[in-house]
Amino acid sequence: MKASLQLKMGQQLTMTPQLQQAIRLLQLSTLDLQQEIQQQLESNPMLETAEEAETEADGSAEATDNTDSSNGDNEEGSESRNSDEAGDASSGEAESWDNENWQDNSEIPDSLPVDTAWDDVYQTAPATPAASRPEDEGGETDFESRNSRGETLQDHLLWQLNLTPMSERDRVIAHALVDAIDDAGYLTQSLEEIHQGLSASDDDDPLEMDEVEAVLHRLQHFDPPGVAAKDLRDCLLIQLNQLPADTPWLKQARLVISHYIQLLGSRDYRQLMRRSRLSEAQLKEVLGLIQSLTPRPGDAIGEDETEYVVPDVIVSRQQGRWKIELNPEIAPRLQVNSLYASLIRQSDSSKDNTYLRDQLQEAKWFIKSLQSRNETLLKVASQIVDHQQRFFEEGEEAMQPLILSEIAQAVDMHESTISRVTTQKYMHTPRGIYELKYFFSSHVSTDEGGECSSTAIRAMIRKLINEEESRKPLSDNRIATILSDQGINVARRTVAKYREAMHIPPSNERKRLV
Repeated sequence: MKASLQLKMGQQLTMTPQLQQAIRLLQLSTLDLQQEIQQQLESNPMLETAEEAETEADGSAEATDNTDSSNGDNEEGSESRNSDEAGDASSGEAESWDNENWQDNSEIPDSLPVDTAWDDVYQTAPATPAASRPEDEGGETDFESRNSRGETLQDHLLWQLNLTPMSERDRVIAHALVDAIDDAGYLTQSLEEIHQGLSASDDDDPLEMDEVEAVLHRLQHFDPPGVAAKDLRDCLLIQLNQLPADTPWLKQARLVISHYIQLLGSRDYRQLMRRSRLSEAQLKEVLGLIQSLTPRPGDAIGEDETEYVVPDVIVSRQQGRWKIELNPEIAPRLQVNSLYASLIRQSDSSKDNTYLRDQLQEAKWFIKSLQSRNETLLKVASQIVDHQQRFFEEGEEAMQPLILSEIAQAVDMHESTISRVTTQKYMHTPRGIYELKYFFSSHVSTDEGGECSSTAIRAMIRKLINEEESRKPLSDNRIATILSDQGINVARRTVAKYREAMHIPPSNERKRLV
């Protein structure tokens, strides 16, 4: 065999940097998009917001007015002579500036050739918030917002422990008990295990079990009520013991919790009334007091981070028609800085001029990608509203079945693009704020040959359960029969699956006496 040269022709699909940027911006959420825009504004001098441009224009006009008024105080002859000289010089300079710079900039094509890799042109490093920069870089350091975290249950208990006078021996026991408490407020170890662990570290003076129990009783008086309990019975009894002695039905509630909590959990009210010798009216009062207690006291203390949802699309009804518009607050209006753009010389190949040209091209790409993202989002939202008009007018029970391919065909796009557009994008409607993914659901056939959305079936199941009799809740089989009478063919296991997806307990756990 000998070496030879061969020429082959072929086609290859590649993604340009512009397309990569457009796809990445398309799948960003609102908060991520705002961070991306802020990063580009900080790294690219060619980009500016419309508000900044208006502010600079107002400042320039004000400076011009002040200059004119100050020149009016000079003598008339000197003013005429200086203005003539300045006018000749400025007119020549302006003519040269315009010819070399601004006119050259207007001839720059929309797409300039870029020979470098995408990472060299498009910076992907996260932006640094102004509040987290060092003070010497112009930002004030906000240590509280950067390093603060919510108070945990252990922190809350240790804070109370530090304010409680006790011996060093008892304080060591208390720390061991606090470490054994989980986020719900219960002990994760038995007292025997805690006692054994503490006894192993102190052989000179043996630790008695009574000492551990005494310190535990002190911790059980801490806030929140019911903390440091061994189990649910212990937790509820601790809370009942902290109530005033004259609380109505307190004695009966202790009796039910101490001896018949298993019957209460299984909702066997007949057996409970027979054993506790309480009438139905009395048991209702006792259950009302028990239901006022907290089975998970630790949930009251903990990290509670609020998550804010900023809608991307706003839907409103005006003059009998649904109006769809983008939220103007999610992103500032961007434009190219005309001052920096005018500094570019087309024929100049210096390092500074090349940098400005690359930054200008990147700014144009970014603005065009943002426009493409907004147009695609508006198209998809309009099609969703068009398909789900009955939902906006009647509610969840009128939701129509909808899949991604239907919207993709309507807007002439690929399903993957529709999936990116509808992920982490939210729509503000008169009925609330919903993720765009919410409007897509599978379908179930009906007796009339039509289709019913799974979201509508969930709404029907929730409505039936909310209207059921608390003494005799509807079973999954009964719900399936009711839906079948309405022409919706749903199996019992499907009803159970939808019910569990909505975090609704089964019928035996929904039974109530009050």
